[in-house]
Amino acid sequence: MPRVIAIGLDGMDHDLVERMIGEGRLPNLDRLRRNGIGLKLDHGRDKLSGLAWEHVATGLAPSDGGRWSAVRYDPATYDVLQEEVTAASYLPGIGRKVVAFDLPYCRLGDSGDVLGLAAWGAHDPGVEAHSNPPGLAAEIAGRFGPYPAPEWIYGFCWPSAAKTEAAAAALIAAVEKRREIAQWLLRERLPDWDLAIVVPSEAHSGSEPFWHGIDTEHPLHHHASAVPARRGMIGIYEALDHLVGDLADTFPDATVLAFSMHGMGMNEGDVPAMALLPELLYRRSFGKAYMRDLKPAARLADGTPLLGEHEGWEPTLRKLAPWPDKPGPIARALVKAGIGRRRDAESLRRQREPRGIGWMPATRYRGFWPDMDAFAIPAFYDGQIRLNLRGREASGKVAPERYDALLDELELLLSQCRDPLSGEPAVRETFRAGKPPFEIGPHEADLYVLFRKGLLGMTHERLGTVGPLPWRRTGGHTGDWGFIFGAGPGLEAGRSGTSSSFDVVPTILDLLGVSPDLAPSGKTLLRDPV
Repeated sequence: MPRVIAIGLDGMDHDLVERMIGEGRLPNLDRLRRNGIGLKLDHGRDKLSGLAWEHVATGLAPSDGGRWSAVRYDPATYDVLQEEVTAASYLPGIGRKVVAFDLPYCRLGDSGDVLGLAAWGAHDPGVEAHSNPPGLAAEIAGRFGPYPAPEWIYGFCWPSAAKTEAAAAALIAAVEKRREIAQWLLRERLPDWDLAIVVPSEAHSGSEPFWHGIDTEHPLHHHASAVPARRGMIGIYEALDHLVGDLADTFPDATVLAFSMHGMGMNEGDVPAMALLPELLYRRSFGKAYMRDLKPAARLADGTPLLGEHEGWEPTLRKLAPWPDKPGPIARALVKAGIGRRRDAESLRRQREPRGIGWMPATRYRGFWPDMDAFAIPAFYDGQIRLNLRGREASGKVAPERYDALLDELELLLSQCRDPLSGEPAVRETFRAGKPPFEIGPHEADLYVLFRKGLLGMTHERLGTVGPLPWRRTGGHTGDWGFIFGAGPGLEAGRSGTSSSFDVVPTILDLLGVSPDLAPSGKTLLRDPV
């Protein structure tokens, strides 16, 4: 029976990997590619869903799985929440023994053939922490201790060089701990496996706060925290290379695949998608500002606002865009939809604290959505605009026959916005859902907005200037390429080129002798030429 080790290098960027291979820093990834295949992976616009690991755990692209975002919006109540995984994994049905260590968006325990540990230290695990067998999590904790970097999975540290250095050390230690646990799991505790899936997420957790250290064009590259950020990124990548080499050497009979679904780069989404766009559309609807002006601790020479060493982005934005004082129109919409009394506690809770994303500035505007014809729903990577469509939304304001004209108007408005720091256009691209409006689901928007890199403010001749605001994450999911490197039985050495990120799962299945059709969104790399 063939054996496969699939190492998902969450958030590892192809271009940075190539640079570090050229510097001699990643010898094991280099060896894997030279002895087998080395392809760039294109995740396309589907990476904007933020659900890369759901795509791995289910084998489905958004167009096949029906989920374009982890944020669910309910047009009947204007409620939003961040959901965990909603689709079942193919793993229980492949007829092979599987050990999965921290594979996000995969619930274990559906079958005795899928063993392992979930949400140990994953970035966006998509599931609750659990193990199969149930006592395995406690056994690992007793033997190896807790995850070394819990506060840095989503840590905010760039204003402080000391915090950045602490985050880097903790995340590097976390990779080393993962390597030890993976070795023990696969060699001693659960050695009877056909497919081992190991997904270290520290490159993801590190790229988001450390990218300014590795990117010489980043506006914060000369900030005091950039030096420890660079050391952190290099250290994490080197530790991940050690993990790959260790597993490959320990199990020479197995085919080893190391892959990243997409790359990373300078953040393009946090400030404009989470804060600027919601405020801009509020001003468009009501003719006044809701967000208060920022008084930053300092500014760079180009006007980029800085936070003090002990300031946080989320507390700062809570002061600039606080929760509305009264329940307002959301409570009325809930009553109209037959949910609760005007001022009951549950209605207020649903207005003020959307589950999982209540920290995001966009949620502060929810109370106004029923009275707006277009509003920005919470999003992580791109701007997402929903129209308040009559017959679809509970308090719809937009007649269906006006739908396309309003989208035209919004696209024109966005094209007129400029970056107040550079004077360049604020918006790089807009695109529509591409389906009839009444078919647009709860995980989709009517209009999507891609912003220019490093956008911290938006200015419009009529609506005024929003921001500029400080950086949140300095890095984001903006890299052009992921990659798949692999060597071992079943792989043809010397394969290169570019393929779809959705081809990873069919290839794993094909290597196991399982029909790749269980992952219909891609194709196996073993049969079709690149």
